[in-house]
Amino acid sequence: MLPDRCSIKEQGNQCVNPPEFVISVSSTDGEYMVGVTCNKHRETIHQKLNDLQKTGSIPQGQIKFEQLKPIGTDCIKSDPDDLIQLKSVRDLL
Repeated sequence: MLPDRCSIKEQGNQCVNPPEFVISVSSTDGEYMVGVTCNKHRETIHQKLNDLQKTGSIPQGQIKFEQLKPIGTDCIKSDPDDLIQLKSVRDLL
């Protein structure tokens, strides 16, 4: 399961946007999921992760952003209203 909101906090307030990307760091040891972000905060989190890599707080490696794609299956129920909302957000980009 993924969070339903972007992982970024601005001035102590959680971003209200739905996640659009899964963020991971691919290093020689493996690939580590860091969080999720909306398109608005993609560059902000990329810079923060670069800074954390410089200080050694997270592994060195390629920072990857994988776009989320909504799906529905027999075992994963999806609300049609959510799919419409996600589609309309993506169409705005």
